[in-house]
Formats: sequence, C-alpha cells, structure tokens
Amino acid sequence: MAHTKSTAPPKPSPRERLLAAANDLFYAEGVQTVGIDRIIEHAGVAKASLYNTFGSKEELVRAYLETRHAGTVDRIRRAVAEQTDPRARLLAVFDAQGAQFARSDFRGCAIAAASVEAPHGGLVEQAADQYRNDIRTLLTELAEQAGVPDPAALAWQLHLVYDGGALSARMDRDPSVAAVSRATAETLLDAALR
Repeated sequence: MAHTKSTAPPKPSPRERLLAAANDLFYAEGVQTVGIDRIIEHAGVAKASLYNTFGSKEELVRAYLETRHAGTVDRIRRAVAEQTDPRARLLAVFDAQGAQFARSDFRGCAIAAASVEAPHGGLVEQAADQYRNDIRTLLTELAEQAGVPDPAALAWQLHLVYDGGALSARMDRDPSVAAVSRATAETLLDAALR
C-alpha cells in the first residue's frame, strides 16, 4: 500500500501573518486605534516575532502601506493594460478605482487614512509620499501617451479627481460617485486635448 504525502499549502510565515492581520485591522479600524497586542493576537504570533520582523509598530504600518500601495498600483496597471486606446487607458484608472468603491469592505484610501493620523516626517508620511508620486507619475505617463500637450498639468488635475472620488465614496458611502469621477476625468482629458 502506497503512502501519499499531504500536499497542504505551507503555513504562512510570521511576517505574512502579521501583514495580513495589519491589513485586516488597520484598514477596518485605523492605524492609531489598533494596538500591537491586537495585531499579535490576530496574527497568532509571539510578540518577539513582530519586533524581530519589523522592529516597531511604525515599521509594520509602513510595510502595510507598501502592501496596499503595491496592490492598488497593480490593480490599476492591470486595468490599463486591458485597453489599447490611449484615451481608454487613462480612463481605466478611474474604472479600476470605481470597482473598489463598490466593494462591501471599502473604507476609503488606506494610505490617506494612515497619513492623517501619522506624525510629520515619519515612515508613514514617506510611504504616502511614494504612493502619491507613483499615482501622479502613472497619470502623467498615460496623459502623455494620450497626446496631451501638458501631461503634468492634466495629471495634477486628474490626481485631485482621483483623491476626491475616493474621499466622496467613503464619506458619502456611495459607490456611484465612481461614475462622476470618471466623467470628470473624461471632461478634463477632452479639454486638455482641444
């Protein structure tokens, strides 16, 4: 009789479990509200695991924000890649954002929420700055590909619409703001191309 080995997936590492716990709790309740002990309990790891892996709560928050950043940029880039027309590629940014607004667990931009609570000049502010720079750079590249004469100016305007859409969707608890955001982006794009 042959013996077969179990092919259960490997248990996530303490780092992965801590990041998953941070994602669940920080996004739902806020980075300042959730203490280290709750993260450790939710992750099912020893306190030493947190400090050996991240060193501090601020480093864990930074890693959480970097994970959110990467997920958002990846989601947007996938939506953009599905389009071939340069105009549609730029508007796909707002389509991808609008899909997030419709999620039952949408609580606004995790990075904006964390930066509001963070001290000036710290790791959280640095993570937020990098995220904002990446979004603005992507919008600038897409505006340039669409043939806009001043892509940086349009990117700035579109970034305001992007931020405002997320804030409105969260505060009004109304995912239909996505259509307004996209229409506003489209109007700005058409005006820039005239």
